[in-house]
Amino acid sequence: MTITSGWWRRVTLRTMQADLVAGLLGALLVLPQGIAFATLAGLPPQYGLYSAIVPTIVAAVFGSSSHVVSGPTNANSLAMFAAVSPLAMAGSPDYIALALAVTIMVGIIQFAVGALKLGSLTDFLSPAVLLGFTSGAAALIACYALPDMLGLPSASGHGPGAALVGVVENWRSINWSATSVGLATLVVAVGLRAISRKIPFMLIGLLVGWALSEALNLRIGGEAVSVIGAIPTAIPSFAIPEPPFQDLTRLASVAAALAVIALGQSVSIAKAVAARSGERIDVNREFVGQGLSNMFGGLSSSYLSCGSLNRSLPNFEAGAQTPAAAIFAAAALMGLVAVAAPLLRQLPTAAIAGLLIYTAWSLLDFSRFVELARLNRVDFAIAATTFCAMAVLPFHIAIMLGAGMSLAAYLQRTSRPHFRILTPDPSDASRRFTPLDEFEQAPAECPQLKMLRIEGATYYGATQFVGDKLHQLRLRSPDQKHLLVMARSMNFVDLAGAELWRQEAARRRAIGGDIYFHRPRAPVLELWTRTGFLKWMGADHIFYSKTQAISKIYQRLDPKICETCKIRAFMECGSAHLSQEVAANAGLVKRVSGSTPEQRREANIHDR
Repeated sequence: MTITSGWWRRVTLRTMQADLVAGLLGALLVLPQGIAFATLAGLPPQYGLYSAIVPTIVAAVFGSSSHVVSGPTNANSLAMFAAVSPLAMAGSPDYIALALAVTIMVGIIQFAVGALKLGSLTDFLSPAVLLGFTSGAAALIACYALPDMLGLPSASGHGPGAALVGVVENWRSINWSATSVGLATLVVAVGLRAISRKIPFMLIGLLVGWALSEALNLRIGGEAVSVIGAIPTAIPSFAIPEPPFQDLTRLASVAAALAVIALGQSVSIAKAVAARSGERIDVNREFVGQGLSNMFGGLSSSYLSCGSLNRSLPNFEAGAQTPAAAIFAAAALMGLVAVAAPLLRQLPTAAIAGLLIYTAWSLLDFSRFVELARLNRVDFAIAATTFCAMAVLPFHIAIMLGAGMSLAAYLQRTSRPHFRILTPDPSDASRRFTPLDEFEQAPAECPQLKMLRIEGATYYGATQFVGDKLHQLRLRSPDQKHLLVMARSMNFVDLAGAELWRQEAARRRAIGGDIYFHRPRAPVLELWTRTGFLKWMGADHIFYSKTQAISKIYQRLDPKICETCKIRAFMECGSAHLSQEVAANAGLVKRVSGSTPEQRREANIHDR
C-alpha cells in the first residue's frame, strides 16, 4: 500500500509563498486554542501546543487533504477528559500517561481502518449531514468566540448555551475597547477579502487588531484589552508513556470510543473543506494519516488530535495551496514561541475571536438550507436536525444522529421501488413501450398481458411493498393473468426478493397465467440460478428483446379472447386479425365467383 500521496510534486515557488502566509496565520490562531483546549482536556497548557506540532506535520505528510490541518479540538478535548478523568486525577502524572497511551491506541485503530480500506463506512455521511454539521460547528465557533470578542469572562458552564447566557447576563460589563479591536479585525478581513482573495486578509486583519490593541492599552493605560499572555515552551519531548498497568485493560474501550469520535470529526471536516475547495478526498488515506499522527503524537507528548475546523477553514480561506501550509504552521509555532514570545504574549484575544467569527460566518450556508427546503424536505429535515443537535448534544452523537436519519431515509426510499405500467404506443410505428402516465389519454392495455417496469431493488426491505403492489394489480386487472416484468431497472434482488417472485409466479399459474422477465441483470440471474428459481420457473421465461418476448408470450395467450379483442395492442395482434380478414375475404371471393354483378359489387365494397 502506498501511504504517501506525493503532494510535494505540486509545490512551487508560488504555492510556497501562499502556504507560508497561511502557515503563519495558522500558528497565530493555534496559540490560544491549543492552550485552551489542553486545559479543557485536563492537561497542562503546553500539551495543547505539543499537539499542534508533531501530529500536524505527520497528518499533513501522510493525509489526503491539501487544506485540513490537524491538532487539538474542543470535541476531542472534552471527550478525552470524560474518558480518562474517571481513571486518574486530571493533570496528574498518571492522568497524562493515560492520555498519551490512549492517544497511541486511537492512532493504531485509525491506521487499521485506513489500511484495511474501511473508510467507505463514512459514505453514510450524506451532504445534508455535512451541511448541518458544518453550519452547526460554525455556530459553535461563533458562540465560543463571542465572549472573547466582547471582552467578557469565559462562561462558567460548557456548551454554546452557557456562552450565550454568560453574554446576556454580563452585557453591562462589555469591554468596548476589546469589542472595537475585534470589530476592526473583522471589518478589515472582510473588506480585504472582498477586494481580492490573494491578499493575506486574515493576517492583515490580525495585525490591525494588534496595532489597535497596543494603541488603546497605551492611551488608557494598563491592559484595556486582554492578551493571551506568556506562552510556555512549544518544544515537545519524546517519551514512551507508562500508564498504571491496572488501567491498561480499561483503555481499549476508551480508545475505541475516542477513535469513532476522531474519525467522524476528521472525515466530516475533510469533506466539508473539500466541498469548498473542489478537491477529492481519499478517505482511507486520510485515516492512515490521522492514525500515524496520533501514534507519533502520543510518543511526543501530544494528546488526541484530528482535523480541526477552527484551523482548516482559516487555512483554506487564507489561500493555502498544499499540505506544506500545515507543516509551516507547526514550524512557525515553535519558532514564534521561541523567538517572539514577548511580542506574542501581547496578541489580543479579541482580534483572534474576530477572525473566528469571520470563519464561522463564511461557513453558514443559509442559501443551501433554503434550497433544500424547496427541493427536498427530507434532506432539509436531516440538515436542520444535525444543525440543532450540534448545539445540544455531544459532537459524535449529533453526527451519528444525522447519519442515522440519512440511512433511515435511504431505506425508506429504496423500500418503495417505483412501479410503471407499460403499453405499446399506438401512435408510434414501432409500437414503443411507453409508461401509461406519459400519455395525455392513456390507450387501452392488452386484456390478457400486464407489462410492468420496476425501478429499484427487490430486497427484504421492499418485499412487503412490492408484494402489496402486485396483489393490487391482480385485483384491479383479474383478466390480465400474464405478467411481463421489465427487469433491467431492477438492480438488485436478494433471497427474500427471489422468494417473492416465486410466489407471484405460483399465484399467476394457479389462475391460468404466468410470469416473464425481460432483460434481468446478470447478478439477478446468478442469484435466481443459485436459488433454483430460474430452473423452477423455466429459462424460456427470460427474454432479451421485447419483440421476442411479445411473440412468444402471444402464443401462450387465450386465442378465444384474442379472436374477439378489438384493442390490437401489439403488432402480432394486427397480424392475426389481418390473417383472419384475408381468410374471410378469400372465402367471400370464392362464394361470389359465380354470382351476379350486383353481388360482386357488394363484395368489392365490403372488401374495401
